[in-house]
Amino acid sequence: MIYDFSKIEKKWQENWQKNPFKTRPTDSGKKYYCLDMFPYPSGSGLHVGHWRGYTLSDVYARIKWLENYNVLHPMGWDAFGLPAENDAIKKGIHPEIGTQANIANFKKQLQEIGAIYDWDKEVNTTDPDYYKWTQWIFLQMFNAGLAYQADASINWCPHDLTGLANEEVINGKCERCGTQVIEKKVRQWILKITDYAEKLLEGLDRLPLWPEKVKTMQRNWIGKSEGLLFSAPVKNSNLIIQTYSTHFEAYKADTFVVIAPDHELLPELIKNYEKKDVVLEVCKQIIAQRAKDPESVSTPMGVFTGQYIIDPVGNGELQIWVANYVLKDYGTGIVKCSAHDERDFKFAKQYGIPLKTVLFPEDLELREKIRNLEVCYTDMQNGILTEPGIFAGKKAGSVRNEIANHCVQKDLAIKKTQYKLRDWIFSRQRYWGEPIPLVHCPKDGVVPVPENQLPVTLPQVEKYQPTGTGESPLAGIDSWVNTTCPKCGGPAKRETNTMPQWAGSCWYFLRYPNPHLTTAAFDKRDMQYWLPVDLYVGGIEHAILHLLYSRFYVKVLHDLGHLEFDEPFTQLFNQGMVLKYSDKTGLVEKMSKSKGNVVNPDDIIKAYGSDALRMYILFMGPPELDCEWQDAGLEGIKRFLNRFWNFCVDSANVTDSDESLEAKKRFHKFLRDYQERLNLFKPNTAISAFMEFLNDMSSGQLKLGKTNLEQLIVCLSAMAPHLSSELLETLFAKQLKDCTWPTYDPALTVDDFATIAVQVNGKLRADLKVKPGSEQKEVEELARQEIAKWLEGKEVVKVIFVKDKIISFVVKQ
Repeated sequence: MIYDFSKIEKKWQENWQKNPFKTRPTDSGKKYYCLDMFPYPSGSGLHVGHWRGYTLSDVYARIKWLENYNVLHPMGWDAFGLPAENDAIKKGIHPEIGTQANIANFKKQLQEIGAIYDWDKEVNTTDPDYYKWTQWIFLQMFNAGLAYQADASINWCPHDLTGLANEEVINGKCERCGTQVIEKKVRQWILKITDYAEKLLEGLDRLPLWPEKVKTMQRNWIGKSEGLLFSAPVKNSNLIIQTYSTHFEAYKADTFVVIAPDHELLPELIKNYEKKDVVLEVCKQIIAQRAKDPESVSTPMGVFTGQYIIDPVGNGELQIWVANYVLKDYGTGIVKCSAHDERDFKFAKQYGIPLKTVLFPEDLELREKIRNLEVCYTDMQNGILTEPGIFAGKKAGSVRNEIANHCVQKDLAIKKTQYKLRDWIFSRQRYWGEPIPLVHCPKDGVVPVPENQLPVTLPQVEKYQPTGTGESPLAGIDSWVNTTCPKCGGPAKRETNTMPQWAGSCWYFLRYPNPHLTTAAFDKRDMQYWLPVDLYVGGIEHAILHLLYSRFYVKVLHDLGHLEFDEPFTQLFNQGMVLKYSDKTGLVEKMSKSKGNVVNPDDIIKAYGSDALRMYILFMGPPELDCEWQDAGLEGIKRFLNRFWNFCVDSANVTDSDESLEAKKRFHKFLRDYQERLNLFKPNTAISAFMEFLNDMSSGQLKLGKTNLEQLIVCLSAMAPHLSSELLETLFAKQLKDCTWPTYDPALTVDDFATIAVQVNGKLRADLKVKPGSEQKEVEELARQEIAKWLEGKEVVKVIFVKDKIISFVVKQ
């Protein structure tokens, strides 16, 4: 029998299309919800990087399926948004046509993976039957007061001609196209995600199966800080300004104040200053420089406003400066400054602003340098205070709470908790997105579209290109915009902004259990049974955007009584990227068409087969790490699959009678190693265990019994389902669906003996074979006999013993 992968894989993919995998009904026994982050169906199709996540999730879905779990392993399409619209504009077609063609291609490629997707559960975010419920969820938020309209200064992408959420801006650039983002005032719909800052933080502590890196990224993005809010009057003015400080321990060192260049209070602050035009010009320069290069804030730049505060804490009159390192959206956008902050110190030195020190180390030499303003000292934990008097001589960190209470009791400040998280800029000025289901009525204001009138569908248009004016292309379609008010029946206009791409992906996992439900977004019974998701697999690039937004959506729906859980994903696994050398850049980089380093899985399947590609992707390295694609690695996997096939079909390797104890024990040790490694998400080392087992069986001329051979094939089926299905049918007349995932017998994994390494002064001198669990006294006696010549004439000063592992003698002459 020859392993003809092309013929075998074609046969089984046709078989699976005729007899597809089906999820059992809700409440049919123990469940396992295994979810991939569904793809945006781009025009370029899948590359092997996509396969990494999809293959990994399928391994665990298949294991649970063979363990008789009711497995939900669905697939769908995140098809609204900027990428699809920009791709359609380039091709000169309607986004709907481009999306449908791309989905058809993706689906064909995904079927070649051999994954057990239940295609009856398929969802598409651009389907009106789906986005009807995306709109319904928005209305729940609107009715709960969590959505509001504002003329907001937002991140604007000049290339995509739309507003962006803060999370979509990376180092000042659009995360989609890389264009430098500018600030623009546009009418926006905004979601109050800040109302959920504390709940989003708290929930992270209840996610033990999430990567710590992702939880840290979310915590840092939410950016909780606890500090003091100080208020102070502006000299010769009715203005009161507030400053927020998280490091208030050295508040008696404050000597000046800085304000953000784009702060809304600034024009009022300098309106009577004779040099206000100079101030505004410097502000304009700072804003432009920060937009061009966010790192420019490391070089101090500012201007004096001509104004002072009268500091109630007793620091006198403090100058107010504009500074480039102050952000208007963090804290109050105004900061009191001292010698004990590196940026403040650097700024003051640049502009000759007086400084005062009140925080010192114990080191006398360093203390003198600080007093002379030669260095900036910022240790708010161990630094010793000299002011105020009641805390003099004490470490700042040890009296932090007392200082805060003192300031509050003296009416110098109030305690305040701040978050860096900002409300979510939700609307987009583009065509290809879910219409926001609101109506603007001259009489009744903003009115929600009644649920029985959902979905508000996109109009069919020929021109949908973005306008760049701050208005969506929908605004120019009078026949669609003009409508009647649901409340008073009078003339009204539809909301013309659309939702962001994230709107459909924030809740799609709730729709999968029952995607054809027409009476609700999801069914309560389905939610109680299937959710939360047991395993969610996807890239870490979604740590802030999708994962944070999804958690927010679920918490809102939970608080409104629609869901009984408030965290959507029990376990999260982030697979690493597949990198490849680019001839264009000379670097090993993420696969990209522009870099010419994309590997098309279709070509690999033709040459090596789907099973070989699946296994190579799993074998490349730890799945959570980035790895480099090497064509040569496929050859090794191809040889292994051929060896495995030949071993299984060769009757000389199989016994009809009971197999030897040695073969039986070797098989169960393999099962233990293989399954333990898979449980630890180490499929690469699990494959190594398979290879080692095959080598041992071949070199030791060991024979497997038929039962264990069948179980061996079932083990491989999680990674190579086509080959395994063919072997099961050919050798045992069985279908994979009729098999069960094997388990090892612990009694058969115990070694007959333990190998003890014997060392003298760190050098290996002998190996001992002893009964497992032997005590030191017994092992030491045997070891001394084995290494007598290395101990002769020497004094043993120490013996180190690790049971069943090592005995080490430390000797001296």
